[in-house]
Amino acid sequence: MCTTGQETDDEEEVTVEKWPIVFCREYNVRFCGIEKLVSTNTAAAKGDGIFRKLREVDFLHDGTIHRPRREISRQELKVVHTKRYLRSLRWSVNVAKITEVPILLFLPIFCIERGYLRPMRYQTAGSLLAGDLALSHGWAINLGGGFHHCSSDRGGGFCAYADITLLIRHLLEHPRGIRRVMIVDLDAHQGNGHERDFMDDDRVFIMDMYNASIYPRDKEAKVAIRRKVELRPFTADREYLHKLRTNLDAALAEFPPEVIIYNAGTDILDGDPLGALAVSPNGVIQRDEEVFRRAIATKIPIVMLLSGGYLRSAASVIANSILNLSAQGLLPRRH
Repeated sequence: MCTTGQETDDEEEVTVEKWPIVFCREYNVRFCGIEKLVSTNTAAAKGDGIFRKLREVDFLHDGTIHRPRREISRQELKVVHTKRYLRSLRWSVNVAKITEVPILLFLPIFCIERGYLRPMRYQTAGSLLAGDLALSHGWAINLGGGFHHCSSDRGGGFCAYADITLLIRHLLEHPRGIRRVMIVDLDAHQGNGHERDFMDDDRVFIMDMYNASIYPRDKEAKVAIRRKVELRPFTADREYLHKLRTNLDAALAEFPPEVIIYNAGTDILDGDPLGALAVSPNGVIQRDEEVFRRAIATKIPIVMLLSGGYLRSAASVIANSILNLSAQGLLPRRH
């Protein structure tokens, strides 16, 4: 069972220093074994793979991570989501459309609730916890979340809950008085969910760098993007990193934020079946370093969410990226 990141049951855990990294095993999506047949679970299970790989090299263990105390509640979801949308998730046909996994049509909703929706609610709670941790530590990583295709009244692209919108609403209501938030969305797909939710909110600056030739091609949502970087299919490291540096520097100069939400999809990897880009593992590691280096250098709290990524190798790439961020001094340990 997941517990809070401030556990006091075990004396040994009280004295150990924790990383502001959020994960629990309730994140894992399970469909009675069906998950092995669909790419959805490759993305949803990344956190478990990353945690295992970081534990193997003694970087993390169960006592040095933060865990959401519980799944996010329906009442908390209603801060963003409409009642109509939340009711729609009671029907298998609607969840099958969101996940784009037709076989879910034949599963009873209680199975989908336990195997998919509940893990998504835990990951959503993890995103909010990561936001709080970033304000106190300067950075935080949720080994899940980043459901950028979900808006207040519409799910899609495997995304059932709008954790990015919920996180930003949470930060804007924080006692610290946050008033300027930047989304840096580097998933291969356009982040149309958060774009629809922050269409007319000048407190939120969206930089979205994505393959313009693939899902969702949401022209209406594009209006909300303040720094739009549309990539051609099979864009590789050199062009990708050049465009990232140029546009991120311009975005930060135009809109100095108080918090950065970094949606770090690994579906940009060469060979990803859905991203159709051609960035190498080293390119992803360099990408993450570029974003973190700017945030840490300017003392802007940064929250990293994993978002999409449909290769089995994605977990290793992310684990290696986190190790690189630490080696580069970009994951400071402070309370």
